[in-house]
Amino acid sequence: MFDRLTSRLGEVFDRLRGRGALSEADVDAALREVRVALLEADVALPVVKDFIKGVRERAVGEATLRSVTPGQLVVKIVHDHLVATLGADESGLDLGAEPPVVVMLVGLQGSGKTTTAAKLGKRLTETERKKVLLASLDVNRPAAQEQLAVLGTQAGVATLPVVAGQSPLEIARRALQAARLSGYDVLILDTAGRLHVDEGLMAEVAAIAEATRPLETLLVVDALTGQDAVNVASRFKERIDLTGVVLTRVDGDGRGGAALSMRAVTGRPIKLIGVGEGLDALEPFHPDRIASRILGMGDVVSLVEKAAAGVDREQAEKLARKVEKGVFDLDDMADQLKQLRKMGGMRGMLAMLPGVAKVKKQLGEAGIDETILVRQQAIIGSMTKGERRNVKVLNASRRRRIASGSGTTVQDVNRLINQFQQMTMMMKRVQKLGKKGLMRHGMPGLTPPGTFR
Repeated sequence: MFDRLTSRLGEVFDRLRGRGALSEADVDAALREVRVALLEADVALPVVKDFIKGVRERAVGEATLRSVTPGQLVVKIVHDHLVATLGADESGLDLGAEPPVVVMLVGLQGSGKTTTAAKLGKRLTETERKKVLLASLDVNRPAAQEQLAVLGTQAGVATLPVVAGQSPLEIARRALQAARLSGYDVLILDTAGRLHVDEGLMAEVAAIAEATRPLETLLVVDALTGQDAVNVASRFKERIDLTGVVLTRVDGDGRGGAALSMRAVTGRPIKLIGVGEGLDALEPFHPDRIASRILGMGDVVSLVEKAAAGVDREQAEKLARKVEKGVFDLDDMADQLKQLRKMGGMRGMLAMLPGVAKVKKQLGEAGIDETILVRQQAIIGSMTKGERRNVKVLNASRRRRIASGSGTTVQDVNRLINQFQQMTMMMKRVQKLGKKGLMRHGMPGLTPPGTFR
């Protein structure tokens, strides 16, 4: 997300930082480039105009131009205005009411409402410890209700049983009654969509809202549609009392125009963003962190949170005991690869580190091969339990069988075994050196060979 904008702004601000003093003309020249970068990122023109005007008023002030580090100060001013544009006050979901709290998802067909409903149910269940019920009100799209039931099962969240022939309003009332009787904390309503905003859609959503009194009415929009997403949000806001926005497919949006325009155009905060296809790929929207990412400052807080969420404490303690004893097998290695993928892989982690934007070109030339993690998991999965516990039995014929079973090559299998042996040698070194020795000598072999090509 924001890759192109980050790259363009990085070039502009690097030139500013390189100057010892700034004139008003220097600031104006930089802001012209910033304006072009924002427009190329598909940010709405009125938003761009207000943004540039606000930044210029502060950036050409006497305090800035006479500052010891004027370039840095201008970057900070831009950062502050980005935060304000994205929504200065962080706004999470409001669940502070007598249960069941109703959360209604609205939007056009294909925006990702059904998947978002399941993701949100999973998130509230796991992180908020809420008892959640999902209900599909979509009787227009074939198998829409069955789709939510399947996703609910995958997410471990209860779904309202399907009763044929009911209208969306009847389903909504039945869902609310079921949530009350069964003691659910949150009821998530997945409403029907249309190919475009029409009177029928608005009337249906309004009737459901009147019957269920949702505390949160979230508009789900596809970030990849850019300004179309902003236009849809604006039209929904005119007819429905929206409380927030969920942006989906943010991971595939290299421009970020929808995110930068949404708050300013609708006056409603972005509350959640979908960052992948997995059911756990739904994150809160933090304006300050997103602004830092746009300016190449990284997002270490989110990286730490991802690491904490991705690590199973009991499993980590078990692994630590194995490391101390020097007993480390390929099952343990597979667990580590799985956790690395849950954190977004190498690119996902690097994108959150400060300063990485500056070396992105070099990283691109190095060729980070994310599929290496998938291939290595496949290789380990193609081994027998005995082979995973004792790599010494892996002769040439077994390696050929494993390569064939995992869809890889014998060379890939050999590289994995070599990496594992390096890690095993380090485990034995840990036994001899203890924790202080480990800190001095490091842990070779943790980065999969072939990750950088």
